[in-house]
Amino acid sequence: MNTKLLRGFLLSLVLLSILFAFVANGGGEIEGKNVIYVLKIDGTITEGTSLDVVEGLREAEEIGAEAVLVELDTPGGLVDSTLKITKAILNSEVPVITYVTPKGAIAASAGSFILVSGNIAAMAPGTETGAAMPVEIGMEGRKPADEKTINFYAGYVESIAASRGRNATQAKRFVTENDVLNENTALETGIIDLVAEDETELLHKVDGMTVKIGTENRTLATRTASLYIREKSVRSSVLETLGNPQIAAILLIVGIYGLIFGFLSPGTYVPEMIGAICLILALYGMGLFDVNMFGVLLIIIAVLLFIAEALTPTFGILTTGGAVCLIIGALILPKGPLLVNPQWFKEFLVIIIGIAGASAAFFFFAMGAVLKTRKRRAQVGAEELIGKVTKAESEINEDGGTIKLRGEIWNARTLAGEMIKEGEKVEIIDREGLTLIVKRKEYQAIGNRQ
Repeated sequence: MNTKLLRGFLLSLVLLSILFAFVANGGGEIEGKNVIYVLKIDGTITEGTSLDVVEGLREAEEIGAEAVLVELDTPGGLVDSTLKITKAILNSEVPVITYVTPKGAIAASAGSFILVSGNIAAMAPGTETGAAMPVEIGMEGRKPADEKTINFYAGYVESIAASRGRNATQAKRFVTENDVLNENTALETGIIDLVAEDETELLHKVDGMTVKIGTENRTLATRTASLYIREKSVRSSVLETLGNPQIAAILLIVGIYGLIFGFLSPGTYVPEMIGAICLILALYGMGLFDVNMFGVLLIIIAVLLFIAEALTPTFGILTTGGAVCLIIGALILPKGPLLVNPQWFKEFLVIIIGIAGASAAFFFFAMGAVLKTRKRRAQVGAEELIGKVTKAESEINEDGGTIKLRGEIWNARTLAGEMIKEGEKVEIIDREGLTLIVKRKEYQAIGNRQ
């Protein structure tokens, strides 16, 4: 079994090496002049998101793009990734326009940090921004981060807004008071510079505006500019997925299950391979954000309790305990403050409860039935085999031979002096370890033929 597990891990490493070897180049040859370089930030902000933005800004500088347009529709995300993005935007040598779009989109929590960091900030009708109070997840559930952490990020976003000539007080309230603003209120309070229906209207409105890049004032010429939309590289897409705490928690659970099923079902590499791949991906993903090791321990305990329920029926007591440990462990897996809106936590909770419920049901019913069946099959004693009739697979004498029983080949021998030819019918009369003692069956009718 150890050899099979090792092979599974090695195969997993080969597949993962091939996966991570693919890195997109960013889109080929681009004519920089009169081009607006578009970066899209949608979904949870992770390490992959920051990598995509940083690489995109660097490429926009290399080609001499007229401006970079960062389109936002995000519930927030990881703190470290957000700080990398805002830092890259603030130090960009190309003017950056941040824009919450399309209608109905949000730039919540971490997204509001990115919105105010642009040289020009805009929102589409029907969009919102704000709700940027950092939160932590503990045993008691979601709660605001400690006062020191809140004050730090309040000062940080206040500083960004002030450097861009925006309402620093309102930006600070995003963190301290969890304020949420629609596009009109954001415009009135000086958080954004304009409201635009779509990209075309946006480029018409910003045309001729002057922004400060370093010590230089630069006038934008965007009216006739063309849009170049950056496609995410394979590398950034993989990191964006794996760095999401929700995905990392699911991969960790599936990985543990895969290895366990591999141990319980020898003879195939599939469970071990899937488990190994998921575990490696989970560990890599958890390396992209701070992990609460107590959460990992609770997840492992949950799986052990599920297995114990299958092996030792307790009428659901261990299953219930496992489900509780799994839910708590997965929810507290991310450690440190997060910049995400409440909807993100609701989705996370629904996903984890669903996994916990499915796991509990599987181990309580399916896995228990499989293990009990296997246990019954293992309890094959001499009394159950004696009297069975089958045929000789080879010549059988007192030194040995073989028969086929229940689809399996057994060693067999006769009593002293008797010899049975291949194909003749035999009856089992005794058992010595793994060798069956047989005699020739004198009559033709076989009621127990296997």
